[in-house]
Amino acid sequence: MTEIESTPDLTPDPASGVTGADATPQGVDPAEQEEFRSGHESYRKGPVTLRRSLVPTTTTDQRLLDQCGPADWVHEDPWRVLRIQAEFVEGFGSLAELGPAVAIFGSARLKPHTPEFEQARQVAHGLVEAGYGVITGGGPGIMEAGNRGAVEGGGVSVGLGIELPHEQGMNEYVDLGINFRYFFVRKTMFLKYSQGFVVLPGGFGTLDELFEALTMVQTKKITRFPIVLVGTAFWGGLVEWITSTLLTAGTISEHDVDLFHVTDSVEDAVAYIRKGIGEVTGA
Repeated sequence: MTEIESTPDLTPDPASGVTGADATPQGVDPAEQEEFRSGHESYRKGPVTLRRSLVPTTTTDQRLLDQCGPADWVHEDPWRVLRIQAEFVEGFGSLAELGPAVAIFGSARLKPHTPEFEQARQVAHGLVEAGYGVITGGGPGIMEAGNRGAVEGGGVSVGLGIELPHEQGMNEYVDLGINFRYFFVRKTMFLKYSQGFVVLPGGFGTLDELFEALTMVQTKKITRFPIVLVGTAFWGGLVEWITSTLLTAGTISEHDVDLFHVTDSVEDAVAYIRKGIGEVTGA
């Protein structure tokens, strides 16, 4: 007859003087019981519960204070989220008390003494006289002209810079400057703290800001505010394409063409901005 191995009695031994979850069952090696118990212990990591092989060997505080660990985490998405959040907080905090302002966009390549530079300078001066601060990208060219005109008019001059492969730096006429790592954070600041856009000749970056604003206004993501294109010769081809191609194809509506105003006059540009902002604010 085959001998059957007896099953240990798992009833706690009263003689041990220990009862409950910590009691050692009769016939079970205490070391084995400890191994079983440790395998079922829970480790709380914030809202997460971990057991067995998933239990970490160090605590969160230990890893935080360990200076010998790898630094790769600063390039991972969770850390980027915090950095993005910090940029939003810095932008909101710095611009919250700015007051009414208008953004001026245009090429960084159009230097002083060019007609476009002088126009931007005059527009900024006129906006300041009308009671608005001026916001630009903070760089050279048309941006510098906008900030210069604001300073010469005695108004508020703001520059929202962006990290680029070739550092531009803030121009000397920026009184309040904020540098951003992320374009989308910077775009939010332009849209949130401007009551209107004045767009002078520029390249892809200028077109990007222009169509971003047009899209946000068209979809009513932001309250409609005036958008002025300064330079009929420069913008004429684009406006013609919008009306003859986009409108004809039915990809935009007729009233979308009225979302912007084209002019060569500094006075007309400032007046259109004032009227448009007044329509929105009731001023």
